[in-house]
Amino acid sequence: MPLKRPGAAPKVVLVGRPNVGKSTLFNSITNSRQAIVAPLAGTTRDTNAQPAEWQGNHFSLVDTGGMFGAQTDPLHALVVEHGRKAIATADLVVFVVDGREGLVPGDEEIASALRSVDGPVIIAVNKTDDRRSKGRSVEFYSLGFEPIVEIAAEHGQGVGDLLDEIVARFPEGTREAPEPVKDLETRVAIVGRPNVGKSSLLNRLLKEERAIVSDMPGTTRDTVDAVLKWQKRTFRILDTAGIRRPGRVARAGQVEGVAVVIARRAIEKADVAVLVVDSVEGATDQDATIAGEADKAGAGVIIVANKWDLMKGRGQDYSKEFDDRLRRQVRFLDYAPILHLSALTGERTPKLLETIDKVADARNKRVPTGELNRWLAEVTRAHPPASPGRHEVRIMYAAQTNVAPPTFVFFTNTATSFHFSYERFLINQLRESFGLEGSPIRIQVRRRNKSKRAGTGKS
Repeated sequence: MPLKRPGAAPKVVLVGRPNVGKSTLFNSITNSRQAIVAPLAGTTRDTNAQPAEWQGNHFSLVDTGGMFGAQTDPLHALVVEHGRKAIATADLVVFVVDGREGLVPGDEEIASALRSVDGPVIIAVNKTDDRRSKGRSVEFYSLGFEPIVEIAAEHGQGVGDLLDEIVARFPEGTREAPEPVKDLETRVAIVGRPNVGKSSLLNRLLKEERAIVSDMPGTTRDTVDAVLKWQKRTFRILDTAGIRRPGRVARAGQVEGVAVVIARRAIEKADVAVLVVDSVEGATDQDATIAGEADKAGAGVIIVANKWDLMKGRGQDYSKEFDDRLRRQVRFLDYAPILHLSALTGERTPKLLETIDKVADARNKRVPTGELNRWLAEVTRAHPPASPGRHEVRIMYAAQTNVAPPTFVFFTNTATSFHFSYERFLINQLRESFGLEGSPIRIQVRRRNKSKRAGTGKS
């Protein structure tokens, strides 16, 4: 079986009807909770890819949306289209079926589509731990694919046997571990409210239809994970589900509720959060809430005003007016650069990659102690901290104690905190002086302990 992408890890694609357990199997093999699992047909829409390994064999595992079923999902046609594209590029297909239900017409439709696949097809009969599935695996031999492996993905039963069958079909020369990553990945979470263009932006950056795009809010459910190489840098881009207000999430149901939780988890793990706002609607209170979560998590933040192609003809001053209004709505993100772009036309999207790189560097920047304290002496000479009590507050020295985000400790003679306005002043000065644009900055204040005088101890 020649690989379709020479030099790449084999691509193993999971296909099957809705709710047969593909996402459960995906999570089990990748040892993650990347895919949303819910007892609702049509839960998975986008294709979801993750690296996987078994007995030293490395491959890429792809979870697809349920095909030939879930006809009530208004996006079902797009789900099937994306599934077919994944199958066309697969080196091996795992056809997941439901052992409790046995062979049904939907399975036969998928089998018909899989007969044109170049690579091997393995049938995984799931849910065989249920007594209703006893003896039903033999029904699937009529589909014409072998081997057939019985599994119970939820409990991990038979998954090892399935993996043995998968890796046994890899071509020789693909079983070595991949080369070590030469540069660190930058994790980028694309976040925002539903229907602001997050998936369109991901597709534009990747130059492929990786995520399903629709005008219907709540289209994206799983966090879509994709790797992008750009100028010797590696970005792992996460397109997240739109984060609604809690009340709307509750009304939307269990699946979207889980999607929002996973989106928030992506923000917590991100190096840079790209907050996408709708240029036509402008920023909302919910945008500010999402931005606050990114700031709290310590991620670098970039604000993208999408659909800027619709703003043409509004005059030269409109851009500044828009930004000023946006800054007022998210005051605490005064450090975040604002980009105007169009995911639909591609206008200014290359600038986003440059900015992500710049913000990621700023978030990991370390200021040498000597340089930091020379800066401190100049700043405090011109603007010393206020002294509310009878003791004058003096900053003795400072040190950077962490990165991602940059964290600075200021040691004083008496104070254990600064007035919020002076803390904000120091943060702004740090950002301007050391090029920390786009990154939150943390400040801590400690009172320097007086050293004990020599000879005061007991003899």
